Amino acid sequence: MLTLGGFFLIQFIIFMKKFDVVVIGSGPGGYVSAIRCAQLGMKTAIIEKRATLGGTCLNVGCIPSKALLDSSEHYHNATHTFDQHGIKTQNVTVDMPQMIKRKQEVVDQTCSGVAFLMNKNKIETVYGTATFKDNSTLSVALNAGGSEEIQADHFIIATGSKPNLPDAFNYDGKRVISSREALEITKVPKKMVIVGGGVIGLELGSVYARLGTEIHVVEYVDRILPGMDKDCSKELTRSLKKLGMKFYFKHAVVGTKTTSRSVTVQVEKRDSDEKFELKADYCLIAIGRVPYTEGLGLENTSVKLDDRGRIEVDDHFRTTAQNIYAIGDVVKGMMLAHKAEEEGVFVAEMLSGQKPHIDHNLIPGVVYTWPEVAAVGKTEQQLKDLGTPIKVGKFPYKALGRARASMDIEGMIKVISHAETDEILGVHMVGARVADMIMEAVALMEFRASAEDMARICHPHPTYTEAVKEAALAVHDRPIHI
Repeated sequence: MLTLGGFFLIQFIIFMKKFDVVVIGSGPGGYVSAIRCAQLGMKTAIIEKRATLGGTCLNVGCIPSKALLDSSEHYHNATHTFDQHGIKTQNVTVDMPQMIKRKQEVVDQTCSGVAFLMNKNKIETVYGTATFKDNSTLSVALNAGGSEEIQADHFIIATGSKPNLPDAFNYDGKRVISSREALEITKVPKKMVIVGGGVIGLELGSVYARLGTEIHVVEYVDRILPGMDKDCSKELTRSLKKLGMKFYFKHAVVGTKTTSRSVTVQVEKRDSDEKFELKADYCLIAIGRVPYTEGLGLENTSVKLDDRGRIEVDDHFRTTAQNIYAIGDVVKGMMLAHKAEEEGVFVAEMLSGQKPHIDHNLIPGVVYTWPEVAAVGKTEQQLKDLGTPIKVGKFPYKALGRARASMDIEGMIKVISHAETDEILGVHMVGARVADMIMEAVALMEFRASAEDMARICHPHPTYTEAVKEAALAVHDRPIHI
């Protein structure tokens, strides 16, 4: 005879969802991993706590920032360079609400595209917050109300990262803001202080500098983009200063005071007793991001974190729980969307029995200021520190016919090769369209090409890519156009 308790047990078993793979987080790493899992025949689900898919990158990061970067560049050109092109304009003004509206339309279209891909690949989407009950079970608090439990053979944690907002900065989301709020400002600020000279601060700072905001960047070290090649830092600093951005190197922000209309930022010089204050409309905190593992219930699993709050994984992105994997910003390495994508595909293919490969040294990095910055491989300083014998070739954009035609003469290409084998070890670029041009270097380095190989390839004329050829020629002291 079936008891009432037995009936409920059967009901529980029937409605307990079970999958081959469950991906937690729908950013580029998560949704790409889910698609690859589904393509390989795995029954796949993806869990997202936002109301829309796409994670930080698509909703409040990469995509919206690039939309504003593009809009602000159009405005800047209309007010600063159109006359030189023979284009006469009058009374050009910024319609900030329309700029933000267009940005949001781009975001909405992109995020809806991800939802379409989930449906196309028959991936079950669950909107809610996932918490591990144990190594094989999740409890999901559904956004629509209620909860459900999900089991899987394998889990992939792709929850990404969040802005690093130390208490000392008194973040309030109103006057002391993160990158998220900086994407929603509907009136051009008169003045903004940016804490941090990294990628996020420089990209958003250049957006508002182009629109007329007075930008002050406070950076603790002695240059911007400290993780990139020094020559790139110098080139971009020169360009951003021309845009009107002011830099305080070897300085630290020690506190902020806010009113309803402004913020006063307290600054100290790093190696002295010098102190001063900067008053502005906003203070943007852009000192990096931290892994987002809050609320995952990892304490209920055998997953371990390192001393920086990242999830510990092996070379196959397996955590200390054998059936749980982690990728992207929650694990060690650069916090880049395309890195997360490659890691997500790696895990999916490995679970299906394939033997995928990633060379993290060949993951390119890009800064979408104007001029852009792009790099792959080792910097000159890193190679010197390793004791590697090197040869270096450089070529300036100002010597490039295509750059003069478009008035984009700021920047340079730098190619570093091994002094004995000539293998390309690093390529570093500043200039127009280098975000796309860097892929030539990535492809060649993937096949361990030499600087001579790069120099021998026929590049079309007139293009920006000719600068890559010239820099490779310069490695061997035979550039043509300088």
